Amino acid sequence: MSSSFSATDSELTTDRLLLRTWSADEATAVLGDARSAQWADDFPAEGDRFIAGFIAEHPGNTLGAFGQRLIIERTTGLVVGSIGLFWPPSDGVLDIGYGVVDSRRGRGYATEATRAMVAFALSAPEVHTVSAGAELTNPASVRVLEKCGFQRVTVEDGIARFHIQL
Repeated sequence: MSSSFSATDSELTTDRLLLRTWSADEATAVLGDARSAQWADDFPAEGDRFIAGFIAEHPGNTLGAFGQRLIIERTTGLVVGSIGLFWPPSDGVLDIGYGVVDSRRGRGYATEATRAMVAFALSAPEVHTVSAGAELTNPASVRVLEKCGFQRVTVEDGIARFHIQL
């Protein structure tokens, strides 16, 4: 898996994206149906609302360097999705999830963000595997994982589980 990014504790920068940690205020705004001028017109999507709720319930495990991040288009500065690692790892395995709003799909953003987050996750000494799930009815998500080098390990109830290891 090839990935080019630079990292700080709160930001990962790729060629076209900035992956920045959520703030508690941003999660609250999403949950309260507030609007921000820095959000794409169709942000937040359903998955982003789920993540905002997850952040509200588990702030200690979601807002750090290895937690949830907003996907920001560098050219516009707009939030166009979210991606995150579900910290802490379990026996060296860490789950990842992602979503990009409809208006920005088909541009490779999910693949670019996932590559950067996986490389970042695997840099943590306590992580040797990143895991992800994708519904088989969502071939675009399956393709993102395949492009990032994930290998399908199981399929159950229409959900494929994928792993990528050091």
